[in-house]
Amino acid sequence: MDIAKCRTIVRAHNSLLRRFGSIVLVSLCLITNANAKARDNSNGNIFTPQDEKQERPNEPLPEAIVTTKNAQPDELMSEDSDSDSETIVVPYLSDTVTLDGVLDDAAWQHAQEVTLNVVTRPFENTTPPVETVARIFENGDTIYIGFTAFDNDPSEIRALFRDRDSVWDNDLVGIKLDTFGDSRLSYQFFVNPHGIQIDSIENQMTRSESASWNAIWDSEAKITNKGYTVEIALPFRIMNFLDADGPKQWRAEFVRFYPRDNNLRISNRPVDRDNACSLCQMGNMKGFSKAKQGKNLSITPYGVTGAARSRTPASPQNWEYGNNQEVGVDINWGMTSDMLLQATINPDFSQVEADAGQLGINNPFALFFPEQRPFFVENADFFSTQYDLVYTRNIGAPDIGSKLTGRLNDHTFGLLVANDETTTFLVPGNLGSSVAQLDQGSTNLAARYRFDVSDTLSFGTIFTGRHADDYHNLVTGVDMRYQITPSDTLRVQALRSDTQYPDALSSQFCRGSCENEEDITETTLRTNKNDAFSGSTYQIDYRHEEREWYVIANRKSTQSDFRADLGFESNVDRHKTVLGGGLVWWKDNAWWNRFELGGDWDITHNDNGELIEREVQAQVELNAAYQSYFNFQWVKRDQVGLRQNGASLAIDGNTTRFTEEQFSFYFEARPNRTLYFENFIRVGDRIDLRNNRLGEQVLLEPQISLNIGEHLEASVNHEYNRINVNDEMLFTANLSDFRISYQFSAKQYIRLALIYSDIRRNTNNYLVDVDARERSMGTQLIYSYMINPLSRLFIGYGDSAFADDNTPGLFRTEQAVFMKFSYAWLY
Repeated sequence: MDIAKCRTIVRAHNSLLRRFGSIVLVSLCLITNANAKARDNSNGNIFTPQDEKQERPNEPLPEAIVTTKNAQPDELMSEDSDSDSETIVVPYLSDTVTLDGVLDDAAWQHAQEVTLNVVTRPFENTTPPVETVARIFENGDTIYIGFTAFDNDPSEIRALFRDRDSVWDNDLVGIKLDTFGDSRLSYQFFVNPHGIQIDSIENQMTRSESASWNAIWDSEAKITNKGYTVEIALPFRIMNFLDADGPKQWRAEFVRFYPRDNNLRISNRPVDRDNACSLCQMGNMKGFSKAKQGKNLSITPYGVTGAARSRTPASPQNWEYGNNQEVGVDINWGMTSDMLLQATINPDFSQVEADAGQLGINNPFALFFPEQRPFFVENADFFSTQYDLVYTRNIGAPDIGSKLTGRLNDHTFGLLVANDETTTFLVPGNLGSSVAQLDQGSTNLAARYRFDVSDTLSFGTIFTGRHADDYHNLVTGVDMRYQITPSDTLRVQALRSDTQYPDALSSQFCRGSCENEEDITETTLRTNKNDAFSGSTYQIDYRHEEREWYVIANRKSTQSDFRADLGFESNVDRHKTVLGGGLVWWKDNAWWNRFELGGDWDITHNDNGELIEREVQAQVELNAAYQSYFNFQWVKRDQVGLRQNGASLAIDGNTTRFTEEQFSFYFEARPNRTLYFENFIRVGDRIDLRNNRLGEQVLLEPQISLNIGEHLEASVNHEYNRINVNDEMLFTANLSDFRISYQFSAKQYIRLALIYSDIRRNTNNYLVDVDARERSMGTQLIYSYMINPLSRLFIGYGDSAFADDNTPGLFRTEQAVFMKFSYAWLY
């Protein structure tokens, strides 16, 4: 990716740049942001490629948690599937607890006791090697949970001092709470033996998990000579629940993670792997008659100040200096226990740290940047559907915004309104996508409604809208989710859009003057619209998942004139069918515990029925000792390359169809508390998207992490990517990402990141002019102190440098220092 294009993308997506210069993000964008993955939604395979995995295999992913292995389907789906004797009754006590990690307060003697007596992963309902006891009670304002986690050898406990949400590989205890008891969503709270917190939201409707959600709650832990103990205090104000008189019916599961040779997931609930649903089968929990949220008002102002300077190689002595200060505030008001009103003025980006580097060479699709601003992250799941329709990073520089989310009985709703100083959106295509930006202020709206007919059937509707001076995009749609049986899930969604582009928009995407055919690109044609235009899309997804086999079928059909400009849908003019399935074998108390043989077939056409891609894929997976995971994949794909005549969107007669055959292997292991390593290897055919030829690729992505003691962590990630064409090198790209951090305590750390990339090209093997070598380097040093997730101090320094054929030595172009502070007042 060239520097100018990278800066354009970042400016289009991050208002930090207007606040204190582009240095903080551009220095790392030069090497490409890891979370800014190229989103090619056409690659909707059943199996996520290992080089773009969203979750690590050892992290707690959504899994089936049910009553008994032999339960009948209607029992598994019923809210009352548990007998009264299995329902956990949470006592009301007027007492409070002094959180110190020691369960010696008198209230714990009167709490409800729960035993965690079954291993649900990687083994199936086996007896755990250690004893775990949980206790729970509430006092009308707060839920108190205590854990006593016994250990036969406390010296083997894996407990590190790390930043919040970064200890999934540690010993953990925690709870999952479905506060509506309807199997749609659960809150997850976990704590390691040093009191480091993890919280997230699991969404059964979208089969996803959001770690971006951060709540303010308290916990303390203490390691003893018998194991460790944990105390947790969860205020009712941080959760939504039905505001009704009398006892409330929730669902819950108590969980312990015990990472040794295997990372054992220990629970108070057995697992049934014949059941694909997860939240609908958590255990019943009753109580909370006097639960109230209080005022539930939080006001979080923030301030950012920074100084930056930049220069160009043409004027190396002329530094341009800039200073900027910015303030804003987020306001959250829980109007009731099941309705939240939020407002923001100049919302804050919480992420000021460098994301891991990733090469973006030989990739035609736009980059995806995850949302980090607290205002937009809170209750974002209320707007989730099969399509990514509400991608709030498109609202890059809002001055003001408001959001209302809530739940009234079987009705769930969300409303988001925000302005923006500019208008940024994705221009999709079928062979690539681009980012457009209009120098016009816009008004942005998203509205979502869902009606739950029963625990198994839901209907919903969604509307998104964006409006500027001579531009608009409106999207309306309906969707349905039906849990036919415990093993069968059907999801359907249909959408229609209406869009108006400014007349001159297409000229932004020409390679030159737009006067010649060679100046025209796919994006030029997709934006060359004189009048308003409309298009539709639909998606049908069916899954049958049992213990020993699964089948998946998906159809996604999107017309060329469909647009979802508030979202991130990078493909149009594509109609894709996917069929897949697999067999799974399980083994308890052996060196391996899970073996899978699977595959899928997919085919993609454009609106005119012209073939874009046809693919068959097979894979073998193995989970084994030392928390190891192995994946071997074979892929054979017929895929078109670049258009020969950019002035035509035709595929047949205008593209060359290539056949790619690739082999990939991924493995990872965590043999002890000190060492973690992984590697991804891919060899085989790869289209050279710069010159429209078939090449041969070797891709290596090793990573190693070392925990040196409990406070110090060092990691190195490397990517090696080489493509040969006609038995000669086309390019060789290397990226190295080195990080070292020292966590003083649960509240503060210092972290250094060094990211270096080096791309070498054989100019004689290119059909167009390119630089023979490009290098870039980014450095960032951060100190952070956290009072709570919304109250933090950041102080940092960053710089960036680059080199190319005209500037052979690394030339430092930008430097910056910055400080950010936010503080949450709770009422």
